[in-house]
Amino acid sequence: MKRSYENALKLLETRRRKGRPKAPASFTSQDAAKPIDTQTVRGVPSLVGMSEWLKIIGHSDSEVDGLNIVHITGTKGKGSTCAFTRSFLRTHGLRTGFPRKTGLYTSPDLQCIRERIQINDQPITEDLFTRYFFEVWERLTAPQLEPNSETIRQPRYLQLLALLAFHTFIREEVDAAIFETHHGGEYDATNVIQKPVVTGITSLGMDHVAQLGPTLESIAWHKSGIFKSGAPAFSVLQESGPAEVLRDRAIEKRTNLTFVSTNNLLPANDKNLSVPVQRLNCSLALELARTFVQLKAPDQTVDASDIADGISNFKWAGRFEVIEDGLSRWFVDGAHNTLSLKQAADWFVTNTCALETRNCRILIFSHFSEERDGVTLVECLAEALSKHGAMPDYVIFTTYEEREDGTTRIDKTLKIPETPFPDLCSVYTSLWKGVDSNAIVSNSPTIEGAITLAKEISAERSGAQILVTGSLHLVGGALNILRPQI
Repeated sequence: MKRSYENALKLLETRRRKGRPKAPASFTSQDAAKPIDTQTVRGVPSLVGMSEWLKIIGHSDSEVDGLNIVHITGTKGKGSTCAFTRSFLRTHGLRTGFPRKTGLYTSPDLQCIRERIQINDQPITEDLFTRYFFEVWERLTAPQLEPNSETIRQPRYLQLLALLAFHTFIREEVDAAIFETHHGGEYDATNVIQKPVVTGITSLGMDHVAQLGPTLESIAWHKSGIFKSGAPAFSVLQESGPAEVLRDRAIEKRTNLTFVSTNNLLPANDKNLSVPVQRLNCSLALELARTFVQLKAPDQTVDASDIADGISNFKWAGRFEVIEDGLSRWFVDGAHNTLSLKQAADWFVTNTCALETRNCRILIFSHFSEERDGVTLVECLAEALSKHGAMPDYVIFTTYEEREDGTTRIDKTLKIPETPFPDLCSVYTSLWKGVDSNAIVSNSPTIEGAITLAKEISAERSGAQILVTGSLHLVGGALNILRPQI
């Protein structure tokens, strides 16, 4: 097969499984310190095989350790915390020379797959992605592998992407690497990291309960699996139950855990800190960056200029993002669980209720998932907006399909819902009309159609404030239309 970017994407796509396994895990992983929790873990945990695959593609534990990793997990704010940490380290590196190269691995992507693997604020190029993908792929599928070896089993989609990130960062000789877990922690593929420099946990909430358990305590247990002996651990303040679990796990993992509250010394008026939860995420990231520099460059410190410039230069697409477009003002946030939807609603209300003139409000929403109840999310969002007396005048339910002509970028991850669009959207429509009979509710089979309709309404009403939320897949498609990549 020709080594091309398009072929790399096609091969990667073959590793995507059709659905999450339902059967409980039935064996013990040599990668895990304890037997697998069969009450929540289903199928083969993502961690299993990662250590062996890294060795097959030529990387030792010491090479992974040499990446100087900051490992971050949580329910809400993982991506933003990773991005703030990256921004602080990058700004510090530009001033002092260390870290010279900073890698960032996150998921999912919004506009293209290469967003998941970044170096110095930029997604890796198509050429680098292609070169390193085929290096990993060909080593993992080499015929000389022992046919009876356990490692003959091939990595799944997210495992392969994590392996590609490790390989890329090692080959590109980054001085620091920030890794976001996929979900969970204890059995997550990224937990092959044995010696992170520092670890962090963002706000915990009820999400991925089929894999992480039905309580905040069980979720806290899984997330704190990234704690490692000798690596300082930090967490934002949590509820008492999960906080106690985190403390116990820190003792078990032989590390020191520090709870972080919002840093009152952060700039008061910076637009990147206008949302309370972002101030908290930034505060956690600052502690992670400070500790990283203290441990890896003891003669240096993250100073006031690093902090100010790091916050000013922060960017994280699709999270509390505002796009001005003529008469329309788009509030774009990839909230997809109840905790984040409440925060998105508060952010939208705060920024629209302060307007001198009463502009039309429009909501564009989409959510299709096996893991989350979309009806619960719609109810949560309606309640949050209603509480502030800020119900939208128009509501548009749509899908994850991006363009009306069916085209999409070859490197854009697209999730096709199993539930037929008309069926679920009719449920959403009935639910919303039951909450607000005055709202004008419509459905669009594509994101492009929903945005076009919102623009038409905005033109008719001499301006509109438009909230786009419910899914990262929706937000990624919306950004491709509102702010297409060159």
